[in-house]
Amino acid sequence: MSRALLIVDVQNDFTEGGALAVTGGDGVASAVSAFLAQHATDFDVIVASRDWHEADGDNGGHFDANPDYVDTWPVHCVAGTPGAEYDPLLVTDAVTHHVHKGQGRPAYSMFEGATEAGETVGAILTAAGVLSADIVGIATDHCVRASALDAVSHGVRVRILTDLVAGVAPEPSAAALAELAHAGAELITSEAA
Repeated sequence: MSRALLIVDVQNDFTEGGALAVTGGDGVASAVSAFLAQHATDFDVIVASRDWHEADGDNGGHFDANPDYVDTWPVHCVAGTPGAEYDPLLVTDAVTHHVHKGQGRPAYSMFEGATEAGETVGAILTAAGVLSADIVGIATDHCVRASALDAVSHGVRVRILTDLVAGVAPEPSAAALAELAHAGAELITSEAA
């Protein structure tokens, strides 16, 4: 049985000091790196995603000067800018696949993205025979939620490592975790992984 680790959007614009900073983002980056240092060999596939938006236009309505922070957002994670890069506290040496998502359109789930070679996350997991995936990253109430729901829909047994995620706000993050548990995801800490 192949296992995957899915690392969602641990990027400068989503960690402290970024355009859409999530409190605890740097902590997640450091903690995921520490987890990888001890557990990278436990996984057959390690996929890391990044929002990778176009500089021109509104990216299919994703960017808005007056955002509602639900469907529209301030400019963030523009391809080729420091904000789109991985947080420097995230060590990516063990990552086997790097995925870009949201290129010219809204995208929350890493399953909506692809590698530079055009491989989708679903295709990567299927090709590797992945039956279970641990999910970590940012933000619990948006892209982690969407990625985990898509992983469940893909037929993968999902575990959310709750100490290796950070959300935009406490209430929607708790609601997202409850929704994921209801969908069949297991909520555990990295120590239990």
